[in-house]
Amino acid sequence: MIKTVKFGGSSLADAAQFQKVRDIVLADDSRRYVVVSAPGRRYKGDDKITDLLYECQSLAQSGAPFSHVFGRIERRFLQIRDKLKLNVDLKARLSDIYHMIESGASPDYAASRGEYLNALLMADYLGYRFVDASELICFHDDGTYDDEATQSRARMLKKFDRVVIPGFYGKRHDGSVRTFSRGGSDITGSIIARATESDLYENWTDVDGFLMADPRIVPEAKVIDTVTYSELRELSYMGATVLHEDSIFPVRKARIPINVRNTNRPEAKGTMIVPDVMSVPDRSCPLTGVAGSRGFTVITLQKDNMNSEPGFAYRLCGIFARHNVSLECMPCGIDTMSIVASDEQLKGKMDAIYHDIMAECVPDTVEIASCIALIASVGIGMVRSRGVAASLFSALSDAGINIRIIDQGTNEMNIIIGVEQRDFENAIKAIYLQFA
Repeated sequence: MIKTVKFGGSSLADAAQFQKVRDIVLADDSRRYVVVSAPGRRYKGDDKITDLLYECQSLAQSGAPFSHVFGRIERRFLQIRDKLKLNVDLKARLSDIYHMIESGASPDYAASRGEYLNALLMADYLGYRFVDASELICFHDDGTYDDEATQSRARMLKKFDRVVIPGFYGKRHDGSVRTFSRGGSDITGSIIARATESDLYENWTDVDGFLMADPRIVPEAKVIDTVTYSELRELSYMGATVLHEDSIFPVRKARIPINVRNTNRPEAKGTMIVPDVMSVPDRSCPLTGVAGSRGFTVITLQKDNMNSEPGFAYRLCGIFARHNVSLECMPCGIDTMSIVASDEQLKGKMDAIYHDIMAECVPDTVEIASCIALIASVGIGMVRSRGVAASLFSALSDAGINIRIIDQGTNEMNIIIGVEQRDFENAIKAIYLQFA
Protein backbone atom coordinates (compact mmCIF):
# COMPACT_ATOMS: atom_id res chain seq x y z
CA MET A 1 0.00 0.00 0.00
CA ILE A 2 1.30 3.44 -1.00
CA LYS A 3 -0.41 6.66 0.05
CA THR A 4 -0.05 10.27 -1.00
CA VAL A 5 -1.18 12.62 1.77
CA LYS A 6 -1.93 16.31 1.48
CA PHE A 7 -2.30 18.70 4.43
CA GLY A 8 -4.14 22.01 4.11
CA GLY A 9 -3.27 25.39 5.56
CA SER A 10 -5.25 24.96 8.77
CA SER A 11 -3.41 21.68 9.37
CA LEU A 12 -0.06 23.50 9.20
CA ALA A 13 -0.85 26.88 10.77
CA ASP A 14 1.64 26.64 13.65
CA ALA A 15 4.07 24.34 15.47
CA ALA A 16 1.31 22.51 17.36
CA GLN A 17 -0.38 21.63 14.06
CA PHE A 18 2.97 20.48 12.64
CA GLN A 19 3.21 18.03 15.53
CA LYS A 20 -0.24 16.63 14.73
CA VAL A 21 0.75 16.18 11.11
CA ARG A 22 3.97 14.37 12.01
CA ASP A 23 2.08 11.99 14.30
CA ILE A 24 -0.39 11.23 11.50
CA VAL A 25 2.30 10.64 8.86
CA LEU A 26 4.52 8.48 11.03
CA ALA A 27 1.57 6.44 12.36
CA ASP A 28 1.21 4.77 8.94
CA ASP A 29 4.28 3.51 7.09
CA SER A 30 2.44 3.67 3.76
CA ARG A 31 2.19 7.51 3.90
CA ARG A 32 5.20 8.12 1.67
CA TYR A 33 4.44 11.25 -0.36
CA VAL A 34 3.47 14.35 1.63
CA VAL A 35 2.10 17.49 -0.04
CA VAL A 36 1.78 20.64 2.08
CA SER A 37 0.02 23.99 1.87
CA ALA A 38 1.20 27.32 3.27
CA PRO A 39 0.31 28.12 6.90
CA GLY A 40 -3.34 29.09 7.25
CA ARG A 41 -5.18 30.95 9.98
CA ARG A 42 -4.40 30.01 13.59
CA TYR A 43 -7.54 31.66 14.92
CA LYS A 44 -10.44 33.80 13.74
CA GLY A 45 -9.14 37.09 12.35
CA ASP A 46 -5.63 35.74 11.74
CA ASP A 47 -3.92 36.08 8.36
CA LYS A 48 -3.14 33.37 5.88
CA ILE A 49 0.49 33.46 4.80
CA THR A 50 -0.52 33.38 1.12
CA ASP A 51 -2.62 36.53 1.57
CA LEU A 52 0.34 38.30 3.20
CA LEU A 53 2.64 37.28 0.34
CA TYR A 54 0.17 38.62 -2.22
CA GLU A 55 0.01 41.86 -0.22
CA CYS A 56 3.81 42.17 -0.23
CA GLN A 57 3.96 41.75 -4.00
CA SER A 58 1.16 44.26 -4.54
CA LEU A 59 2.86 46.87 -2.34
CA ALA A 60 6.22 46.31 -4.02
CA GLN A 61 4.65 46.63 -7.47
CA SER A 62 3.16 50.00 -6.52
CA GLY A 63 6.48 51.20 -5.11
CA ALA A 64 5.27 51.17 -1.50
CA PRO A 65 7.31 49.71 1.39
CA PHE A 66 6.33 46.17 2.38
CA SER A 67 8.90 45.22 5.04
CA HIS A 68 6.28 45.56 7.81
CA VAL A 69 4.09 42.93 6.12
CA PHE A 70 7.03 40.69 5.26
CA GLY A 71 8.13 40.85 8.88
CA ARG A 72 4.88 39.15 9.91
CA ILE A 73 5.57 36.35 7.41
CA GLU A 74 9.12 36.00 8.70
CA ARG A 75 8.02 35.77 12.32
CA ARG A 76 5.45 33.05 11.56
CA PHE A 77 7.97 30.76 9.89
CA LEU A 78 10.74 31.39 12.41
CA GLN A 79 8.28 30.68 15.22
CA ILE A 80 7.45 27.27 13.74
CA ARG A 81 11.11 26.46 13.12
CA ASP A 82 12.30 27.49 16.57
CA LYS A 83 9.49 25.80 18.52
CA LEU A 84 10.16 22.54 16.68
CA LYS A 85 13.95 22.96 16.98
CA LEU A 86 14.53 22.51 13.25
CA ASN A 87 17.75 23.16 11.35
CA VAL A 88 16.45 24.85 8.19
CA ASP A 89 18.34 28.04 7.29
CA LEU A 90 15.25 30.21 6.91
CA LYS A 91 17.00 33.57 7.23
CA ALA A 92 18.85 33.20 3.94
CA ARG A 93 15.80 31.92 2.08
CA LEU A 94 13.54 34.63 3.48
CA SER A 95 16.11 37.24 2.47
CA ASP A 96 16.18 35.85 -1.09
CA ILE A 97 12.38 35.93 -1.29
CA TYR A 98 12.28 39.51 0.02
CA HIS A 99 14.77 40.69 -2.61
CA MET A 100 12.96 38.83 -5.38
CA ILE A 101 9.68 40.55 -4.48
CA GLU A 102 11.46 43.88 -4.15
CA SER A 103 12.95 43.38 -7.64
CA GLY A 104 9.55 42.87 -9.28
CA ALA A 105 8.76 39.15 -8.86
CA SER A 106 5.37 38.06 -10.16
CA PRO A 107 2.31 37.47 -7.93
CA ASP A 108 2.63 33.75 -8.69
CA TYR A 109 6.21 33.63 -7.44
CA ALA A 110 5.38 35.57 -4.26
CA ALA A 111 2.31 33.45 -3.43
CA SER A 112 4.15 30.17 -3.98
CA ARG A 113 6.78 30.87 -1.33
CA GLY A 114 4.45 29.95 1.55
CA GLU A 115 4.20 26.36 0.34
CA TYR A 116 7.91 26.29 -0.50
CA LEU A 117 9.04 27.31 2.99
CA ASN A 118 6.48 25.11 4.75
CA ALA A 119 7.62 22.08 2.76
CA LEU A 120 11.25 22.73 3.72
CA LEU A 121 10.25 22.81 7.39
CA MET A 122 8.08 19.71 7.16
CA ALA A 123 10.74 17.72 5.30
CA ASP A 124 13.27 18.53 8.02
CA TYR A 125 10.76 17.71 10.76
CA LEU A 126 9.88 14.32 9.27
CA GLY A 127 13.37 13.47 8.08
CA TYR A 128 12.02 13.12 4.51
CA ARG A 129 13.54 14.30 1.23
CA PHE A 130 12.37 17.72 -0.04
CA VAL A 131 11.51 17.90 -3.75
CA ASP A 132 10.52 21.30 -5.13
CA ALA A 133 7.22 21.36 -7.02
CA SER A 134 8.93 23.36 -9.77
CA GLU A 135 10.86 20.20 -10.65
CA LEU A 136 7.62 18.25 -11.07
CA ILE A 137 4.59 20.36 -12.01
CA CYS A 138 4.69 21.85 -15.52
CA PHE A 139 2.71 24.60 -17.21
CA HIS A 140 2.68 25.73 -20.81
CA ASP A 141 4.00 29.23 -21.43
CA ASP A 142 0.40 30.48 -21.75
CA GLY A 143 -0.20 29.38 -18.14
CA THR A 144 -2.29 26.26 -18.83
CA TYR A 145 -1.39 23.04 -17.05
CA ASP A 146 0.82 20.60 -19.01
CA ASP A 147 -0.28 17.15 -17.89
CA GLU A 148 1.95 15.14 -20.22
CA ALA A 149 5.17 16.86 -19.12
CA THR A 150 4.10 16.78 -15.47
CA GLN A 151 3.40 13.06 -15.44
CA SER A 152 6.72 12.38 -17.15
CA ARG A 153 8.63 14.40 -14.55
CA ALA A 154 6.63 13.45 -11.47
CA ARG A 155 7.20 9.72 -12.01
CA MET A 156 10.76 10.31 -10.80
CA LEU A 157 9.32 10.46 -7.27
CA LYS A 158 8.90 6.69 -7.29
CA LYS A 159 12.65 6.25 -6.90
CA PHE A 160 12.51 8.03 -3.52
CA ASP A 161 11.16 6.35 -0.41
CA ARG A 162 9.84 9.38 1.55
CA VAL A 163 9.23 12.81 0.05
CA VAL A 164 7.69 16.18 0.98
CA ILE A 165 6.46 18.36 -1.91
CA PRO A 166 5.07 21.91 -1.73
CA GLY A 167 1.60 22.24 -3.23
CA PHE A 168 -0.05 24.99 -5.28
CA TYR A 169 2.64 25.75 -7.86
CA GLY A 170 4.98 24.55 -10.60
CA LYS A 171 6.78 26.30 -13.42
CA ARG A 172 6.27 27.21 -17.04
CA HIS A 173 8.60 25.88 -19.72
CA ASP A 174 10.39 29.24 -19.64
CA GLY A 175 11.27 28.64 -15.97
CA SER A 176 8.90 31.15 -14.37
CA VAL A 177 6.75 30.11 -11.42
CA ARG A 178 3.07 29.45 -12.09
CA THR A 179 0.40 28.72 -9.49
CA PHE A 180 -2.91 26.92 -9.66
CA SER A 181 -5.99 28.83 -8.50
CA ARG A 182 -6.46 29.23 -4.73
CA GLY A 183 -6.81 25.85 -3.03
CA GLY A 184 -4.57 24.36 -5.70
CA SER A 185 -2.57 22.23 -3.27
CA ASP A 186 -5.45 19.75 -3.57
CA ILE A 187 -4.63 19.51 -7.28
CA THR A 188 -0.92 18.98 -6.58
CA GLY A 189 -1.72 16.14 -4.20
CA SER A 190 -3.94 14.51 -6.79
CA ILE A 191 -1.28 14.83 -9.49
CA ILE A 192 1.37 13.31 -7.22
CA ALA A 193 -0.92 10.43 -6.25
CA ARG A 194 -1.45 9.59 -9.90
CA ALA A 195 2.22 9.92 -10.87
CA THR A 196 3.40 7.69 -8.02
CA GLU A 197 0.62 5.15 -8.64
CA SER A 198 -0.54 5.55 -5.05
CA ASP A 199 -3.27 3.24 -3.81
CA LEU A 200 -4.95 6.04 -1.84
CA TYR A 201 -4.88 9.84 -1.75
CA GLU A 202 -5.56 11.19 1.75
CA ASN A 203 -6.61 14.83 1.90
CA TRP A 204 -6.29 16.14 5.46
CA THR A 205 -8.21 19.27 6.38
CA ASP A 206 -10.12 20.74 9.34
CA VAL A 207 -13.45 18.91 8.94
CA ASP A 208 -14.46 15.29 9.54
CA GLY A 209 -15.25 14.75 5.87
CA PHE A 210 -17.67 15.78 3.18
CA LEU A 211 -21.00 16.83 4.70
CA MET A 212 -24.46 16.25 3.26
CA ALA A 213 -25.12 20.00 3.39
CA ASP A 214 -23.34 23.26 4.15
CA PRO A 215 -22.91 23.32 7.97
CA ARG A 216 -23.40 27.10 7.95
CA ILE A 217 -26.96 26.40 6.79
CA VAL A 218 -27.53 22.98 8.40
CA PRO A 219 -25.33 22.78 11.54
CA GLU A 220 -26.34 19.18 12.19
CA ALA A 221 -25.42 17.98 8.69
CA LYS A 222 -24.10 14.41 8.68
CA VAL A 223 -20.77 13.28 7.22
CA ILE A 224 -21.06 11.33 3.96
CA ASP A 225 -19.32 7.98 4.41
CA THR A 226 -18.79 7.23 0.72
CA VAL A 227 -19.31 9.34 -2.39
CA THR A 228 -18.46 8.72 -6.05
CA TYR A 229 -16.31 11.03 -8.15
CA SER A 230 -19.39 11.91 -10.23
CA GLU A 231 -21.44 12.86 -7.19
CA LEU A 232 -18.60 14.91 -5.77
CA ARG A 233 -18.16 16.70 -9.08
CA GLU A 234 -21.83 17.71 -9.05
CA LEU A 235 -21.74 18.86 -5.41
CA SER A 236 -18.44 20.73 -5.77
CA TYR A 237 -19.64 22.53 -8.87
CA MET A 238 -22.72 23.71 -7.03
CA GLY A 239 -20.80 25.17 -4.12
CA ALA A 240 -19.61 22.41 -1.78
CA THR A 241 -16.00 23.39 -1.02
CA VAL A 242 -14.12 20.72 0.94
CA LEU A 243 -11.96 19.91 -2.09
CA HIS A 244 -10.80 22.03 -5.00
CA GLU A 245 -13.05 21.00 -7.89
CA ASP A 246 -10.17 20.30 -10.31
CA SER A 247 -8.41 18.00 -7.84
CA ILE A 248 -10.73 15.14 -8.76
CA PHE A 249 -9.59 14.66 -12.36
CA PRO A 250 -6.00 13.36 -12.01
CA VAL A 251 -6.94 10.63 -9.54
CA ARG A 252 -10.16 9.84 -11.37
CA LYS A 253 -8.14 8.97 -14.48
CA ALA A 254 -6.14 6.49 -12.41
CA ARG A 255 -9.17 5.29 -10.39
CA ILE A 256 -7.44 6.18 -7.11
CA PRO A 257 -9.83 6.73 -4.18
CA ILE A 258 -9.59 9.89 -2.04
CA ASN A 259 -10.06 9.87 1.72
CA VAL A 260 -10.95 13.27 3.22
CA ARG A 261 -9.82 13.32 6.87
CA ASN A 262 -9.63 15.74 9.82
CA THR A 263 -6.14 16.56 11.10
CA ASN A 264 -7.62 17.54 14.46
CA ARG A 265 -9.63 14.29 14.74
CA PRO A 266 -7.53 11.62 13.05
CA GLU A 267 -9.63 8.88 14.65
CA ALA A 268 -12.60 9.91 12.46
CA LYS A 269 -12.87 7.81 9.28
CA GLY A 270 -13.80 10.79 7.12
CA THR A 271 -15.31 10.51 3.66
CA MET A 272 -14.12 8.03 1.06
CA ILE A 273 -14.41 9.26 -2.54
CA VAL A 274 -14.48 6.28 -4.91
CA PRO A 275 -14.34 5.81 -8.70
CA ASP A 276 -17.82 4.42 -9.38
CA VAL A 277 -21.07 3.06 -8.01
CA MET A 278 -19.66 -0.47 -7.80
CA SER A 279 -17.41 0.73 -4.95
CA VAL A 280 -20.28 2.21 -2.91
CA PRO A 281 -21.92 0.13 -0.18
CA ASP A 282 -25.71 0.02 -0.05
CA ARG A 283 -27.13 3.24 1.33
CA SER A 284 -30.27 3.67 3.35
CA CYS A 285 -30.71 7.19 1.96
CA PRO A 286 -31.02 7.86 -1.80
CA LEU A 287 -29.68 11.40 -1.37
CA THR A 288 -25.90 11.76 -1.03
CA GLY A 289 -25.87 15.52 -0.54
CA VAL A 290 -27.44 18.85 -1.35
CA ALA A 291 -25.56 21.99 -2.39
CA GLY A 292 -26.30 25.22 -4.17
CA SER A 293 -25.29 28.73 -5.14
CA ARG A 294 -26.93 32.12 -5.39
CA GLY A 295 -26.60 34.67 -8.15
CA PHE A 296 -28.27 33.38 -11.32
CA THR A 297 -30.56 34.81 -13.98
CA VAL A 298 -33.12 32.89 -16.03
CA ILE A 299 -33.88 34.05 -19.58
CA THR A 300 -37.05 32.35 -20.86
CA LEU A 301 -38.10 32.49 -24.50
CA GLN A 302 -41.62 31.62 -25.68
CA LYS A 303 -42.40 31.01 -29.34
CA ASP A 304 -45.22 29.07 -30.97
CA ASN A 305 -44.03 25.91 -32.74
CA MET A 306 -40.50 26.36 -31.42
CA ASN A 307 -40.04 22.59 -31.39
CA SER A 308 -40.54 22.37 -35.16
CA GLU A 309 -38.04 25.11 -35.98
CA PRO A 310 -34.67 23.50 -36.88
CA GLY A 311 -31.63 25.22 -35.40
CA PHE A 312 -33.49 27.29 -32.81
CA ALA A 313 -31.48 25.99 -29.85
CA TYR A 314 -28.28 26.20 -31.90
CA ARG A 315 -28.83 29.88 -32.64
CA LEU A 316 -29.76 30.65 -29.05
CA CYS A 317 -26.72 28.89 -27.58
CA GLY A 318 -24.53 30.53 -30.18
CA ILE A 319 -25.52 33.97 -28.92
CA PHE A 320 -24.32 33.16 -25.40
CA ALA A 321 -21.14 31.55 -26.73
CA ARG A 322 -20.39 34.67 -28.75
CA HIS A 323 -20.70 36.77 -25.59
CA ASN A 324 -18.49 34.30 -23.69
CA VAL A 325 -21.24 33.27 -21.27
CA SER A 326 -21.39 29.62 -20.18
CA LEU A 327 -24.76 28.00 -19.49
CA GLU A 328 -25.72 26.33 -16.21
CA CYS A 329 -28.76 24.49 -17.52
CA MET A 330 -31.47 24.70 -20.22
CA PRO A 331 -34.92 23.63 -19.06
CA CYS A 332 -37.34 23.55 -22.01
CA GLY A 333 -40.84 22.69 -23.18
CA ILE A 334 -42.55 22.45 -26.57
CA ASP A 335 -42.82 26.19 -27.06
CA THR A 336 -40.50 27.49 -24.33
CA MET A 337 -36.78 27.38 -23.70
CA SER A 338 -34.91 28.79 -20.71
CA ILE A 339 -31.27 29.66 -20.31
CA VAL A 340 -29.79 29.83 -16.82
CA ALA A 341 -26.53 31.74 -16.46
CA SER A 342 -24.59 33.31 -13.60
CA ASP A 343 -25.04 37.00 -12.89
CA GLU A 344 -21.27 37.38 -12.82
CA GLN A 345 -20.90 36.22 -16.43
CA LEU A 346 -23.89 38.26 -17.60
CA LYS A 347 -22.63 41.48 -16.03
CA GLY A 348 -22.62 44.28 -18.60
CA LYS A 349 -23.77 41.95 -21.39
CA MET A 350 -27.51 41.51 -20.84
CA ASP A 351 -28.67 44.32 -23.13
CA ALA A 352 -26.54 43.08 -26.03
CA ILE A 353 -27.63 39.48 -25.49
CA TYR A 354 -31.29 40.52 -25.41
CA HIS A 355 -30.85 42.46 -28.67
CA ASP A 356 -29.25 39.44 -30.38
CA ILE A 357 -31.96 37.06 -29.12
CA MET A 358 -34.71 39.27 -30.54
CA ALA A 359 -32.89 39.63 -33.88
CA GLU A 360 -31.78 36.02 -34.40
CA CYS A 361 -34.40 33.91 -32.60
CA VAL A 362 -37.45 36.19 -33.05
CA PRO A 363 -39.31 34.91 -29.96
CA ASP A 364 -42.90 35.91 -29.16
CA THR A 365 -41.86 36.92 -25.65
CA VAL A 366 -38.71 37.02 -23.52
CA GLU A 367 -38.90 36.98 -19.74
CA ILE A 368 -35.84 37.73 -17.59
CA ALA A 369 -35.86 36.69 -13.94
CA SER A 370 -32.91 37.58 -11.71
CA CYS A 371 -32.12 36.84 -8.04
CA ILE A 372 -32.37 33.08 -8.58
CA ALA A 373 -30.54 30.42 -6.58
CA LEU A 374 -29.81 26.93 -7.94
CA ILE A 375 -29.84 23.88 -5.67
CA ALA A 376 -28.61 20.43 -6.69
CA SER A 377 -29.86 17.32 -4.90
CA VAL A 378 -27.36 14.59 -5.78
CA GLY A 379 -27.34 10.84 -5.27
CA ILE A 380 -26.61 7.77 -7.35
CA GLY A 381 -29.26 6.01 -5.29
CA MET A 382 -31.97 8.16 -6.83
CA VAL A 383 -32.15 5.98 -9.95
CA ARG A 384 -33.08 2.94 -7.84
CA SER A 385 -35.49 4.70 -5.48
CA ARG A 386 -39.10 5.50 -6.24
CA GLY A 387 -40.65 8.78 -5.22
CA VAL A 388 -37.47 10.80 -4.67
CA ALA A 389 -38.66 13.73 -6.76
CA ALA A 390 -42.10 13.61 -5.13
CA SER A 391 -40.56 13.69 -1.65
CA LEU A 392 -38.27 16.55 -2.60
CA PHE A 393 -41.05 18.69 -4.06
CA SER A 394 -43.37 17.92 -1.15
CA ALA A 395 -40.70 19.05 1.32
CA LEU A 396 -40.33 22.36 -0.51
CA SER A 397 -44.08 22.83 -0.75
CA ASP A 398 -44.51 22.17 2.98
CA ALA A 399 -41.82 24.80 3.64
CA GLY A 400 -43.77 27.33 1.55
CA ILE A 401 -41.09 27.55 -1.15
CA ASN A 402 -42.03 28.16 -4.77
CA ILE A 403 -39.94 26.32 -7.39
CA ARG A 404 -39.01 28.43 -10.43
CA ILE A 405 -36.97 25.84 -12.34
CA ILE A 406 -36.79 22.04 -12.46
CA ASP A 407 -34.05 20.25 -14.39
CA GLN A 408 -33.13 16.56 -14.17
CA GLY A 409 -30.56 14.67 -16.20
CA THR A 410 -31.33 11.32 -17.83
CA ASN A 411 -28.97 9.54 -15.43
CA GLU A 412 -31.30 10.57 -12.58
CA MET A 413 -28.32 11.31 -10.32
CA ASN A 414 -29.04 15.02 -9.96
CA ILE A 415 -32.20 17.09 -9.61
CA ILE A 416 -31.59 20.83 -9.99
CA ILE A 417 -34.18 23.31 -8.84
CA GLY A 418 -34.24 27.08 -9.03
CA VAL A 419 -35.78 29.14 -6.23
CA GLU A 420 -35.87 32.80 -5.27
CA GLN A 421 -32.63 33.77 -3.51
CA ARG A 422 -34.54 34.69 -0.37
CA ASP A 423 -35.68 31.05 -0.10
CA PHE A 424 -32.21 29.56 -0.66
CA GLU A 425 -31.29 28.54 2.90
CA ASN A 426 -34.79 27.35 3.81
CA ALA A 427 -34.85 25.21 0.67
CA ILE A 428 -31.51 23.59 1.55
CA LYS A 429 -32.78 22.84 5.07
CA ALA A 430 -36.09 21.43 3.83
CA ILE A 431 -34.41 19.04 1.38
CA TYR A 432 -31.82 17.90 3.91
CA LEU A 433 -34.40 17.23 6.63
CA GLN A 434 -36.58 15.30 4.20
CA PHE A 435 -33.84 12.77 3.42
CA ALA A 436 -31.29 12.81 6.26
